[in-house]
Amino acid sequence: MFTEAAAAARLLRVPPSTLRRWLAVTDGRQRRSDPSGSRAGPPGRRVLDWAEFVEAAYLREHRQAHRAPMSGLPIFLALLRDHFGVPHPIADRRAFTDGRALVRDAQAAAGLHPRWWLVTTTGNRLTLTPPAAAFHRRIGWAGNSAASYRPDPDPDSPVRVRPDVRFGRPAIGGVSTETVAGRHRPRDDRRDVRPDPE
Repeated sequence: MFTEAAAAARLLRVPPSTLRRWLAVTDGRQRRSDPSGSRAGPPGRRVLDWAEFVEAAYLREHRQAHRAPMSGLPIFLALLRDHFGVPHPIADRRAFTDGRALVRDAQAAAGLHPRWWLVTTTGNRLTLTPPAAAFHRRIGWAGNSAASYRPDPDPDSPVRVRPDVRFGRPAIGGVSTETVAGRHRPRDDRRDVRPDPE
């Protein structure tokens, strides 16, 4: 679990209020006790789980790159929840692989803005859109579940965010990036920075 304001928003590089707004838009659960739509954790805390974090990372990439309107997105995600039987379908590999026909139908039924599409038709084949393919490559998958996220768009970046390593903080080989950065002096060659084995 991430505290929205303290951890997830910082990792996604968005203001906490923006993250809360996105979660409210995409949340399929009714929150009568919290009209903002924020996740209700222990008293006084707002939290989101790993799958919500992955879904928010997808929203961040699309929203900041394209500024596409989010209308249709809640319906689209609700349809995918029903199809795949999971609360956060963007964190499920099937939305990007063998479930592409369902995704295409859900996009059409929701009237989703084309910039939010996950799949498109190329010839007679259903293919991932370039943004969806790029996001799919940033996820480390364990079966159909997202197991890790690469926050840097550079495919060679060794930094990963995993829910079971360093409490979800970015790490390289299990070592926090803060620790690695602390060992790096400005004159050092970046290639010489190696985390010590644990």
